[in-house]
Amino acid sequence: MNGPERLRQAAGKLTTKVGAAFPGQRAVFRGHDLHTGFEENMGWFDLCAFGINGRRLRPEQLQVLEAIWVWTSYPDARIWNNRVAGLGGTTRTTPVLAMSAAQAVSEATIYGRRNEFKALAFFKRTHDEMQAGSTLGECIDRHLQHQGKLAGYGRPLASRDERIEPTMALARKLGVGDGPHVTLAFEVERYLASAGKPLSMNFGALVSAFGADFGFSPRDYNLLYFPVFLAGMQPCYVEAVEKPPGTLFPTSCADVCYEGVARRTWPA
Repeated sequence: MNGPERLRQAAGKLTTKVGAAFPGQRAVFRGHDLHTGFEENMGWFDLCAFGINGRRLRPEQLQVLEAIWVWTSYPDARIWNNRVAGLGGTTRTTPVLAMSAAQAVSEATIYGRRNEFKALAFFKRTHDEMQAGSTLGECIDRHLQHQGKLAGYGRPLASRDERIEPTMALARKLGVGDGPHVTLAFEVERYLASAGKPLSMNFGALVSAFGADFGFSPRDYNLLYFPVFLAGMQPCYVEAVEKPPGTLFPTSCADVCYEGVARRTWPA
């Protein structure tokens, strides 16, 4: 069945497994009453994960993931996506518009969410290929041959990522720091160093490896992880709003290096 008949069968109704709202009565969230069907310790982060794939994460997994969010919330308006939030504040746009714009640019290929999407897919694929008999070197060579870059390795400005050490310390303390994909992430770093490509693992690789170990697909983890910068964006917006309009990163015309068409004289 396709075409108009498929559309006719879907017209005027919603077929869903994820939930529904009954105003004045109740709300259903994946088969549970949202207000009375969960135990008291159901947190917002836990609910988000459950909503995405219908699975409950273990408490230690939730603790690691929430720590990752905390340790990625840098309130520094110089950071590329935080700058958008701050500029929204200095131009007096609404908080929602500023945060939405800053979140949109967070889907950057190099620094943002697309990086983790690719890294998680790489770890899952490489783990499966090695289980089938391939060596790590063969897997990396195949990946580079087809995609050219290895997401999660290398970092501008600093070779060391300061978030890796505390994250691993917490994960080991909670007993979730030695999963197959996290182990693989460090093996890749060692292999690159031995092959003369000293690209240190960045935080994107590590958090993606945890996502794979905790059973997320690239898409599902992308959904869970996308607001990870939000707590750092909000202070940047608030601070910019509290200052005179336009005073965040103003640029003098004299500081603009223009290399376009030269000044032209127009006939009278």
